[in-house]
Amino acid sequence: MFFPRSIRWRLQLWYGALLVAALGGFGFTAFHLEKARQFRRIDAGLQERLSALVVALRTGTRQSPAAERRERPPGPAPLTTLRLTPEQTAMFGEGTGYYFAVWMREKDPIRRSENAPAELPRPADQKSAVRMRGALRESFLFAAPVDCVLVGRSIAAEQADLRTLAAALAGVGGAVLAAGLIGGGWLVTRAIRPIDEISTTAAKVAAGVLAQRINTTETDSELGRLASVLNSTFARLDAAFAQQAHFTADAAHELRTPVAVLLTHTQNGLASECANEEHREAFEASQRAGQRMRRLIDSLLELARFEAGQEPLRRDTCDLAKIAGDNVVLVRPLADARGIQIHAELSPAPCHGDPERLAQVLTNLLSNAIEYNQTGGAIRIVTERANGTAKLTVSNSGPGIPAADLPRVFERFHRADRARTAGHSGLGLAITQAIVQAHGGSIEARSEPGVQTTFTVALPA
Repeated sequence: MFFPRSIRWRLQLWYGALLVAALGGFGFTAFHLEKARQFRRIDAGLQERLSALVVALRTGTRQSPAAERRERPPGPAPLTTLRLTPEQTAMFGEGTGYYFAVWMREKDPIRRSENAPAELPRPADQKSAVRMRGALRESFLFAAPVDCVLVGRSIAAEQADLRTLAAALAGVGGAVLAAGLIGGGWLVTRAIRPIDEISTTAAKVAAGVLAQRINTTETDSELGRLASVLNSTFARLDAAFAQQAHFTADAAHELRTPVAVLLTHTQNGLASECANEEHREAFEASQRAGQRMRRLIDSLLELARFEAGQEPLRRDTCDLAKIAGDNVVLVRPLADARGIQIHAELSPAPCHGDPERLAQVLTNLLSNAIEYNQTGGAIRIVTERANGTAKLTVSNSGPGIPAADLPRVFERFHRADRARTAGHSGLGLAITQAIVQAHGGSIEARSEPGVQTTFTVALPA
């Protein structure tokens, strides 16, 4: 069964259900109270005329016993003349809508008013009752000196009034429901608007935009207080990341001098004529370690500058296809050394950015595609423009990235295959992602273990 998961729609549905129940109950009660009032009035008029008719019948049968014996022929006693007073006659006059009929025990009435319906069945044998026949309501009574007396009238006008009342109640109820839903929707939207702002801001903070803050216009409400607490948390988180970036940048900057001194001394040691073979091997090992440390320091410093927004970027018009073509030429010797084929499908993909930094992105991706490929494998690089976006795709036929490591490939110092990362800092993809994001783009990785790994870069065109 479908049920919306949005809090807004849940509140709106619950509010609407309560409003429908309340309006429905009110309309149902109002309609049936009016209907009962109408029928009480109609039944009172029928009973009044029924009583008057019975009185008239009984008055018309009063005779002395001697006269009754002289005048009555053999057989059942006949119905005497029905004498109605002017007031009683007016009760059944033209325009009143009331009619009557009188039965003995025969099927057909022995006396009926001129406006009585042509088909008027005799009621069942009951002492007193009211019946409905279509738009006719009739009250009858079994009483002496006759078998049954019936008085009725048409209630078509009252039924039409009730239908009009039902339509009016439905219309008013619908209007109130619509107004209530609109007003309730506005109130619900206003009430939970801070939740949308909180979730949007939290998503941006999670994506790395730590300077985002929640707009706290209503600090007295529960959500306002929650937004204030979250803003304080975001501020501390921003400060912690800024402090970390500053520490990384400062540490990297301070380490550059001693590393440069170390490399200078190792070079002097290697150039010295007094160094024997054992000393030379020690100097070469120190030099390799110093160079690796220098690359690591430079990468950390570069990454810290990107995260702090201190790395200047040019905004020139460039083409990813041309940058990719130049980088393919640059890395082809490395690919040939391992028998790896590079297949390039370079369609024009213009964008705005720093050509040198975008070339660094291409170099990192192609170097990884070669490093983590199988001997005699293949690399496919594609550039295209689609939906206002310049796209670059680099795929290799390597062993792939395990599913557990795929979400962490852009983390600094993360290495999925530690056996093949000797001499690598583990910062290449982190720097690549920082460069792409600094250009307002995105990068994602997909991998099918044993088939291929694909990196896709999307930049605003």
